[in-house]
Amino acid sequence: MNAGEFLPAACAALAATSQAVWLVPLLPLLAAGAIGCRMLLRPQGDAAEPATASLASGSALAALVALIVFDLAAIGGCAPQHVLAGDWLRIGPVPVRLSFLLDAYSLPAATLVTLISTLTLRFSATYLHREAGFHRFHCGLALFLAGMLLIALAGNAVLTFVGWEIAGFSSWLLIGYAWQRPVATGNALLVFLTNRVGDAGFLLAIGLAVWSVGTLEWAWLDGDGTMATVTARLLAVGFVVAALVKSAQVPFTPWIARALEGPTPSSAVFYGSLMVHAGVFLLCRMQELLVQVPDLLALIAIAGLLSALYGTLCALVQSDVKSALVFSTVAQVGLMFLLCGLGQFALAAGWSAAHAGWRAYQFLLAPAFMHLVPHPAPPVPGWLAGRMWLYTATLQRFWIEALAHSLLTRPTLALGRDVRAFDERFIDPLVGAPRVDDHSPSGAADDLIRGHGLAGSALFAFANRLQRWESRLLMSGEDSALVRQLQRIVHYADTVETLLEQPRYLMLMVMATFVVIL
Repeated sequence: MNAGEFLPAACAALAATSQAVWLVPLLPLLAAGAIGCRMLLRPQGDAAEPATASLASGSALAALVALIVFDLAAIGGCAPQHVLAGDWLRIGPVPVRLSFLLDAYSLPAATLVTLISTLTLRFSATYLHREAGFHRFHCGLALFLAGMLLIALAGNAVLTFVGWEIAGFSSWLLIGYAWQRPVATGNALLVFLTNRVGDAGFLLAIGLAVWSVGTLEWAWLDGDGTMATVTARLLAVGFVVAALVKSAQVPFTPWIARALEGPTPSSAVFYGSLMVHAGVFLLCRMQELLVQVPDLLALIAIAGLLSALYGTLCALVQSDVKSALVFSTVAQVGLMFLLCGLGQFALAAGWSAAHAGWRAYQFLLAPAFMHLVPHPAPPVPGWLAGRMWLYTATLQRFWIEALAHSLLTRPTLALGRDVRAFDERFIDPLVGAPRVDDHSPSGAADDLIRGHGLAGSALFAFANRLQRWESRLLMSGEDSALVRQLQRIVHYADTVETLLEQPRYLMLMVMATFVVIL
């Protein structure tokens, strides 16, 4: 075969190979499942660590090799930009396809994600040796890699959202890595709640895309140029909110400092180099839609500029390496948002890639930083220390975290207390369980079950009405068949509820939900 025949044949082979791009996110997903099965079926310990580390890093390395092949095919002009692997589901008349993009944004981003994750997994195998959560960490990191690869390669908004959720779920797992510590679980709760705001924006945008554009494919989501300005603005706002939250931009910045509770390798890939740049990638992906809404671009630029100033000032007063690095990351990502707001999407994407590699190196070096640097950290700059009002505000991080705690965490915890009080008021007496306040002094019961706010008062009134109905109709005959049947049913429900409160059963339910979605 001469050169004239070899090149077209090789190009055709590479094009055919590119049709299997769906294997790239599937490999780490399978590795996460395999590690999870090993955790359930086999004893853990030092002897099981090499197999777990090999599963995670091997899947990442295999995905990296496949992506390099796709990169070569794209450079040679042999790879298709849009790959359709089949249909998944249908939202009304709009089909949701298993489609993937192999364009100038997807392939470099996916390759960088896989390279950094591979190096981080190799680093973690030594860094977390003999840690109690070694296998759990590698399972979460492999799951994170699958989610990030879906974000980078997905050809439509729904598939991107699946990756968005997988990456967010795995980050929540690893923030609460030390689940025995209340601080870790509390920080994981704040991060979880804040990111639900971005998820709501993403889902709103998906719904508007189905209704207004009639497609969910990124290649056609910007419409044919006839979309009304109001429609384009509403559609873009949902995606922009999701991007602002995921990249921890003002006013959604507080969660990223709390997320440092996880081990250093997870901080490196989540909040130093990869997931924090997902918002920038989303803006670059939807640039054709954003340019139709100049006022929204201006708001993105303002949010990026404010985030850059906020991150810079907060980084100057931090006393530990990881906190200084994470606020520096917020500042750098803020500048990328500023570039996107100015219409320089390609420059923002290039900056994002360069910053991701450098910041991952810095975070992985952080545990050894104090041993490598012989001199102490420089003092706060004089221009900042001399302005006491600004210095105080910077130390308090401009009170944005306290505001987020008041608006998100406290109402959620109060709602949980109200639901628990309703459970103790109605469910437990129905099954014959002893009341907590049976031997309490007068007035203690009211303190125990008092509702918080409008929702709590409503639940309290509803529980009282049910209690009276129960006393009049159901409990009039203690030996009736109806009463015994109801007690049996509620006893089973209470048992199931108790099981679901256990972390292992909650994990199984969440994983089952992902299986159904995928």
